[in-house]
Order: sequence, then structure tokens, then C-alpha cells
Amino acid sequence: MNITVLAVGTKMPRWVDEAVHEYAKRFGRDINYALKEIKPEKRGTGINAAQGMAAEEKRIVEAIPDGAFLVILDERGKAPTSMELAEYMRVWQQNGEHVCFVIGGADGMTDTLKQKARLMMRLSSLTLPHGMVRVLLTEQLYRAVSILHNHPYHRE
Repeated sequence: MNITVLAVGTKMPRWVDEAVHEYAKRFGRDINYALKEIKPEKRGTGINAAQGMAAEEKRIVEAIPDGAFLVILDERGKAPTSMELAEYMRVWQQNGEHVCFVIGGADGMTDTLKQKARLMMRLSSLTLPHGMVRVLLTEQLYRAVSILHNHPYHRE
């Protein structure tokens, strides 16, 4: 199964990159995981939030793998449990889906981009720093895979 995470933002703190790498390497051969950074649009000097999100949308859409099952992370999305996420993963894997998760920029994402999603999901009702979202998403995806493999990482 292929999983791509598109994350607006570059130059994360080292601990973010290390944590994402740690969880990503745990997937094993079953999951091909890739995190791709999307350059954020600079704000100010005549560029407002809407213009910035539109520019970021263009970069995001260009980076979405062809035919991918698009999951947008959004504060108004569905908040699955770890078990529900594992079930999503089981179905995606069974259907041979290439799943693409999108983490938007500081101002969020355009409605146009959100409408392209096959699933809108939230990790928390709290506002989280972008680096933390990368780590949390990768850990939860690993957790979902461990649930599917009856690995003792997840405890109920």
C-alpha cells in the first residue's frame, strides 16, 4: 500500500523529522510511506490569506499522486478512533488504494481543494502545530497498521 502525506511547510524542527522518520520506518514492507513538503506561499506585500491558499492549492494538486484516495486533514472533518482508522486502512489496502493525506498551511485550505477530498478527517479538536500534526498522523497510521497485524503496540 502506498501512503503519501503532503504537508505545506518546510524546515521543520529536527525532532519533527526524526519522529516522523522513526514511525515511518516501522511500517515495514507492506507500506510505502512518503512525506512530501509543499512550499508555503509568503504572506504580506500584497498577498492575502486567500491568495496564499490558492497558490498553495495549486502546488498541492500538482503533487497529489494520480488516482489517489484523497484525505484532507481539517478541523471540521470526521475524528476516527484508532480502530476506525485501522478499518479505513484495511479497506484501502484491500482496494489497492494509494492514499494521499494533505496537511494544509497556516491559513488552511481552499474550499475547492476540500471538495476534492474523498474523506475529511481531523486528528484532534485542538489546534495543533503543523510539525506535531505530521508526527501524530504518522504515528496513528503506524498504530492502525499495527492493529491490523495484531501487533501489541496498540492496547485496548
